[in-house]
Amino acid sequence: METRLLHDADGQKSHAVILQTGDEAMTCLQDFARAQGITAAGFTAIGAFSRATLAYFDWQTKTYLPIDIDEQVEVASLTGDIALDPTGQAVVHMHAVLGRRGGAALAGHLQRGHVRPTLEVILTESPRHLRKTLDPATGLALLTSGADPALGQG
Repeated sequence: METRLLHDADGQKSHAVILQTGDEAMTCLQDFARAQGITAAGFTAIGAFSRATLAYFDWQTKTYLPIDIDEQVEVASLTGDIALDPTGQAVVHMHAVLGRRGGAALAGHLQRGHVRPTLEVILTESPRHLRKTLDPATGLALLTSGADPALGQG
């Protein structure tokens, strides 16, 4: 993994995070966020994976169902965010659209993606924290604005 700070002004930073063959996308981005102390960011990426695991959230069971992909795929779109979970840890959440050889696409929540040959990530860090709170209806930690309605923020 190679990184480069592209921009730093008024508390907002932009980073290029370049993953290489053999890197695992979720692990690398999680490690980068924690090493840099990033608590609020959004990112996009393109590249390719040799294999990946996506997941689909099943509303009935409230669980993620894995979709294993054991072939070379293009990362046509990868987007996500970094926020603090309910325990205060920075967590990465990302979704991907992966293209197969014939042009068919698979999409979902990215759990793992093994890079081959590259994944080019542009990450924009915000000066404010983002928080996730536990949603009782789903059992998921979901992003909130962090605004306090009692103070007229929101």
